[in-house]
Amino acid sequence: MSKSLPKRSEDYSLWYNELVKRAGLAENSAVRGCMVIKPYGYAIWEKMQRTLDDMFKRTGHENAYFPLFVPKSLFEAEEKNAEGFAKECAVVTHYRLQTDPDRPGKLRVDPNAKLEEELIVRPTSEAIIWSTYKGWIQSYRDLPLLINQWANVVRWEMRTRLFLRTAEFLWQEGHTAHATEGEAIAETRQMLDVYAQFAEEWMALPVIKGIKTENERFAGAVDTYCIEGLMQDGKALQAGTSHFLGQNFAKAFDVQFQTKEGGLEHVWGTSWGVSTRLMGALVMAHSDDEGLVLPPKLAPIQVVIVPIYKTGQLDEVMERIRPMQMGLIARGISVKVDDRDTERPGFKFAEWELKGVPVRLAVGLRDLDAGTVEVARRDTKEKMTLPLADIVNSVDQLLADIQQNIYQRALRFRETHTTRVDSYEEFKQVLDTTAGFVLAHYDGTSETEERIKEETKATIRCLALNEPDENGVCMLTGRPSVRRAYFARAY
Repeated sequence: MSKSLPKRSEDYSLWYNELVKRAGLAENSAVRGCMVIKPYGYAIWEKMQRTLDDMFKRTGHENAYFPLFVPKSLFEAEEKNAEGFAKECAVVTHYRLQTDPDRPGKLRVDPNAKLEEELIVRPTSEAIIWSTYKGWIQSYRDLPLLINQWANVVRWEMRTRLFLRTAEFLWQEGHTAHATEGEAIAETRQMLDVYAQFAEEWMALPVIKGIKTENERFAGAVDTYCIEGLMQDGKALQAGTSHFLGQNFAKAFDVQFQTKEGGLEHVWGTSWGVSTRLMGALVMAHSDDEGLVLPPKLAPIQVVIVPIYKTGQLDEVMERIRPMQMGLIARGISVKVDDRDTERPGFKFAEWELKGVPVRLAVGLRDLDAGTVEVARRDTKEKMTLPLADIVNSVDQLLADIQQNIYQRALRFRETHTTRVDSYEEFKQVLDTTAGFVLAHYDGTSETEERIKEETKATIRCLALNEPDENGVCMLTGRPSVRRAYFARAY
């Protein structure tokens, strides 16, 4: 193997970037700020996508696809949304290139091919989708309209990091229309619960469900709900959002429906999304100095079998381990047999450890004759010898144990890095030492929130849905406060 990874404790950012590249998840591309997702990384994203898509469909949603380009006039229709994304927009102004007469072999924009109306490369799709919904919705019989799309979007980020913040990224975005305010709010909360369930049960990532403050709200939304996870460096990461749009977009695009009583009303809307940022969360929440630690439910390869053999023995070992391989596959477990004769077992062990394969089986003729298998689990690095006769059941149970252990470990980390404070001095001290989530009272004003952010680089991640009301005073201004907010430095 190549030289070891940087230590998390010494340079977390460098450790993360190197791990993403060396584990074969992604790399920087020739386009500044964009990434190439490599096959191993894309296999994880495919598992995420497949699981989430099934969850969406079970809740009644259908997939569609909408254009990448948004006419500028449509983008401007909902003013808050347009203003919120304006600085991140890529804009298409021309539709053709031509040979540059001053530079042979080079091209330039054809000055005669200027578009009549500029096109925005979608940073989000509310504008194009709601302009489409105007033609789809006429009556209460057309509601609810429950649509999701899997797509790419472009937000022209200046400071980029693989998966966490790139100029182009992959995501899904749900956009729904409803007859009543109550139905739309229920949809918003339902999709938040779907995201939280996915994060905790598949990603093994414990999350806080909450609502954003006005300062942190999605541009054009009435309310933004979110799930927040805590990474191993004590920084928070927003893992998903679900927005109650009220009638803002319906009014901007005049999307009305005839009620059962014969009246005409604007529909109520929601939008919700998660992105390839989840890949970054997966890496940062669980991995260690040796490489990825992947929860089995999302690992592209759940079990790797490494044959141990001397010269001339490989064919016999392979033949004798095949029933074990087929038994695991029949149980629905993804298996890789590393039979390369160009690398030694130690190299293979380190490579699959780097890639985060949850379970490794090392099998040689001596083991087979003894009816045993050497088993190593990635999360704890524990090695054990298990009976070959029951290896399928043992591995199946071990994968479930690893999934649960990874979650519990992340939960314990969050619990030990969640601190309640009452003073501003204590608040700043915790941020600089313990880090993590800090629960503190604030007076509810945007001015106080902005001042705290400016002075400490900590933001209000959310007002947690399960956090009870509690009378107190703002840690900064001393004004009355009725509940604590979750603060953290964040990605």
